Amino acid sequence: MIGKRHKMRSVDNGPGKIKTKYYTFAGPPDEMKLESGKKLGPITLAYETYGSLNKKKDNAILLLHALSGDAHAAGWHEDDKKPGWWDNMIGPGKAFDTGKYFIICSNVLGGCKGSTGPSSINPETGGPYALDFPIITVFDMVKAQKYLIDYLGIEKLLCVTGGSMGGMQALQWVASYPHRLVSAIPIAIGIKHSPLQIAFNEVGRQAIMADPGWRDGYYYKDGPPGRGLALARMIGHITYMSDVSMEKKFSRKLKNGNYNFSFYPDFEVEGYLHYKGDDFVKRFDANSYLYITKAIDYFDLSGKNSFVPEDKGIDIKFLVISFKSDWLYPPYQSREIVRLLKARSMDATYCEIDTDYGHDAFLIEIKEETYLVKHFLNRIYRELTNGK
Repeated sequence: MIGKRHKMRSVDNGPGKIKTKYYTFAGPPDEMKLESGKKLGPITLAYETYGSLNKKKDNAILLLHALSGDAHAAGWHEDDKKPGWWDNMIGPGKAFDTGKYFIICSNVLGGCKGSTGPSSINPETGGPYALDFPIITVFDMVKAQKYLIDYLGIEKLLCVTGGSMGGMQALQWVASYPHRLVSAIPIAIGIKHSPLQIAFNEVGRQAIMADPGWRDGYYYKDGPPGRGLALARMIGHITYMSDVSMEKKFSRKLKNGNYNFSFYPDFEVEGYLHYKGDDFVKRFDANSYLYITKAIDYFDLSGKNSFVPEDKGIDIKFLVISFKSDWLYPPYQSREIVRLLKARSMDATYCEIDTDYGHDAFLIEIKEETYLVKHFLNRIYRELTNGK
């Protein structure tokens, strides 16, 4: 277990100015078959890369984003007010050292930040897919990512990693393409979605679908179901924090120093949740929220669908990270991952970070994560290049 430390401030030594790239594949008649049995194509994935792919193409790391993330993991776009979502982990000398590794991050299938999703144009109708978009799974997201990795000419990834839904994708990579991986770092995740996790997602989906502006998913001409999506985000955001972190950040502080004696927000925590919800509406598609949360709920790599490779010749090394105060994906779920790996005599290291930040800690506890990830990757890459 890692002791509690102060949050490390980000330093400005990231990748700098970045442009998003796009890869389109699976055009007719070669559409991609989905886990549901349906086919989809053409498919576009938005992606960004940081650092350089070496001649042997053995230094590639695939970063996998969480529910509301995207391909912009680091650096700055021309109109950015802040850098990519994991900028403090990516760059020269950082956890994912761009002087050493080639980092890839793509927006997931079903997303709304450049990759094909329900807001994309359906070639059969000329309008947005909306609910004509097929139901997708984490399996489908990873299958689409494999097309991108093949396109980049990478035979084997040095590592796949991500937190929350990104951790799901990392485990799905292990389950689907174990021969294509050297290592994996799943962060703040379990092997399946629990009833509690499914319940929170369903309440969020119902909030969106209960908004009259949702219009059965066909709202693109009239504007989004803003209140429903904002409410879904407010519900979700509560689960990302912890009781201790909320007490420290807000306590019972009042917005204006006195009670309003009305149903307008009195407390700072209320104002914060409203701000988070309203801001989310500006950057995320409501239908993508529905599709992605459903994909998360379908995630189950337990039992016969176990992510642990059956082939005893597979030698993937794991670093599994959890956070003590994470009640959305509590540490016992990460420990279950390690137990299954140890039962197969696989190389697995487990670290539980003592923090008050809850589930969001994977985006905040940079100092601890940097220490763990940097040493793990150094070992993996040294063993790989020394031919051990």
